[in-house]
Amino acid sequence: MERHIISDKATIIEALEKLNLLSGGRMTLVVTDEKGCMCGTLTDGDVRRAFLRGVALCDSVADAMNRNYSALHRGSEIAASLRDMRIRGLRLVPVLDAYNRVVSIIDTHVTRTILPVRAILMAGGKGERLRPLTLTTPKPLLQVGDRAIIDHNIEALASVGISDVTVTVNYLAEQLEEHFSTPVSGVDVKCVRETVPLGTIGSVSLCDIPESGDTVVMNSDLLTSVSFEDMYFHHRSEKADITIAATPYNISVPYAILATDGSRVKSLEEKPSYSFYANAGIYMISNSLLRSIPAETRTDATDLIESAIASGLKVTYFPINGTWIDIGSPADYAHAQELMRQVTDFPSHS
Repeated sequence: MERHIISDKATIIEALEKLNLLSGGRMTLVVTDEKGCMCGTLTDGDVRRAFLRGVALCDSVADAMNRNYSALHRGSEIAASLRDMRIRGLRLVPVLDAYNRVVSIIDTHVTRTILPVRAILMAGGKGERLRPLTLTTPKPLLQVGDRAIIDHNIEALASVGISDVTVTVNYLAEQLEEHFSTPVSGVDVKCVRETVPLGTIGSVSLCDIPESGDTVVMNSDLLTSVSFEDMYFHHRSEKADITIAATPYNISVPYAILATDGSRVKSLEEKPSYSFYANAGIYMISNSLLRSIPAETRTDATDLIESAIASGLKVTYFPINGTWIDIGSPADYAHAQELMRQVTDFPSHS
C-alpha cells in the first residue's frame, strides 16, 4: 500500500519517480497531508495537465493533485459503491477510516468487491464415485489445472472480498487441515471437524455463526463461474432468507409423448424438450436461519429449504449464467480437466 501513497508536500519530480515504479492501470498515487489524511490523488495525466498550467518539477504535489477524488469509508456498506466505482473504470480505490486516514487500497482487478458475508464450504464427503482417486485423497484436494478443486472456490470467494472462510471436514480430515495450515489466495481458512457425518449442511451447526447477516454455504467439490456479487445483490434486493444458485437442466425426449385422460389420448407432442433449474449446491442463507440448525444432528440442505418454505420464509433462486460442474464422477472430473486446459482464466467471477 505504501508505494501508492505520497505526501502533498513532496515535489513533482519525487512523484514522477514514484509513479515510474508502478505499472499498468495501477499508476495512481494517493495523496495525504501532514496528519496522514487523504486529500487527493495523482496520476501521470494530472502531472501533464499541471505542466500545461505552468507547474514546475520542483513544485509540490498539492499543486498538481486531483482534489475531486473517490474513496470508501471503512465500516460502511461498500459493496454497491465499489461496484459502481468499478463500472466507472476506477481500478484503485482507497478505503478511509473516520478521520480520512488511508487504511487500505483496493485493486478492483484483484478484489472486485467486498461482500459483507462469510462463507462455509462442505468438504466432509468420501467421494466414493471417484474411487480409486479418493481412496487416499479427499475429493476437494484433487487437482484441476494447477490447484486443488477447493482452492478454485477459495480464490473465487477471495475475489469478492470474502475473507472469513470455514471448511467443514470429516473424511481424510488431516489432509485438508494440513492443506489449509497456510493461507490460500490470501485467506486464512479455518477448518471445523465433524466427528460423525452430519449431512450436506448439518456441520454448519459446528461453526460460529453471527446473529445477523448472511453466509455463503456451498459444496467444495464443484467448479463454477457463478457471480457471488450478483447473487448477493439479488439476495438482498429480494429480502430472501435463502437464495439457491440454480443451473439450467434440459431434458429432450426422443419420442412422441402422449397427453392422456384416463385411457383416452388427447394429443401427441413430438420429441419435446423440457427445461428446469437444478439446485447447484451453492446457497446464500440468513445467519438467523443457519443458527436454527440443530447441533450434532444430520441435516441436509434440502431439509433446511423445505422447512423454510413450510414456515413461510422467503426462498428464491439465482440462475448461474456460466460454468457449473459438479465433480461427482470420473466423467465429470475429466470434463473439468479438459475445461481447464482450454481456458487460462477460469473461473471468471464477473
